[in-house]
Amino acid sequence: MNTPGGSMTKAELVEEVSRVSDLTKKHAEVIVDTVFKSIIDALHRGEKIELRGFGSFRLRKREPRKGRNPKTGDKVDVPPKKVPYFKPGKELKDLINREADSQDAADLSIPAL
Repeated sequence: MNTPGGSMTKAELVEEVSRVSDLTKKHAEVIVDTVFKSIIDALHRGEKIELRGFGSFRLRKREPRKGRNPKTGDKVDVPPKKVPYFKPGKELKDLINREADSQDAADLSIPAL
């Protein structure tokens, strides 16, 4: 898998789901894609996604503002936009911040969601 401090790619996530669930990579990829698509679709509809013990996804609205073109220094109007935001849940924060006594980070017990 990946190294500590690195990043996990979608392919590595699919590989992990496949390994842990004893599914084929193709089935695991369908599951991962479906979860991502469901989150994106719900956010697009303006809904909040709440995964107990993990965290929540929601949209934050950014107001229009005056920006600056870094190349020319000219002022530009930046239109309003919606930005996805993830707020981790308490259980996730606790799992990440707890002391890794003799356990490897990969062996953390994740609560059922």
